[in-house]
Amino acid sequence: MTTAHPAQRPGRPGYDLDSLLAVTVTVFNDKGYEGTSMEALSQRLGITKSSIYHHVSGKTELLERALARALDALFAVTTERQATSGRHIDRLEYLVRRTAEILVAELPYVTLLLRVRGNTPVERRALARRREFDLFVRDLVVGAAEEGDLRPGIDPALTGRLVFGMLNSLIEWHRPRTGGSAEDLAEAVLRLTFEGMRRR
Repeated sequence: MTTAHPAQRPGRPGYDLDSLLAVTVTVFNDKGYEGTSMEALSQRLGITKSSIYHHVSGKTELLERALARALDALFAVTTERQATSGRHIDRLEYLVRRTAEILVAELPYVTLLLRVRGNTPVERRALARRREFDLFVRDLVVGAAEEGDLRPGIDPALTGRLVFGMLNSLIEWHRPRTGGSAEDLAEAVLRLTFEGMRRR
């Protein structure tokens, strides 16, 4: 679970919390969290450090909010009806499609999430939540195998890692203007994955 934050205060001219966070995530992705100082953030934003502190308590809170945005979007899918009812193979296909859409829609935030290494308490909490998501995926694959919808011999844990490894690679090469739409990307992943995975 993420730490509760105080209610957002009225924004300074030129930046609200969302726009400040968007720029911050770009800097974190460029320089790394450890390599980013509050001074560097204030210079990129064109505002004083005190203006940043008007919105958040510091760099740690910025990281926490950014990681929570990516994680909350992913976990929201796991509660959607198509991900929780029906045959497991159909739930898995739905989850893959929606995850691809989220990766494209929240690309900078998911990029930051996938690059954390657990060097801080905030990062370790984020990694723990990622593992919860991975377990949800694995359980769907296991359920699909038990229902007889996977080809014999497919390893559920390996399958989950391979499918989402392919999805996660989007952060390295996808560019919104040249990488195709979220729907096209999701469809390509689904064809590559499920045509080879479904039992015929």
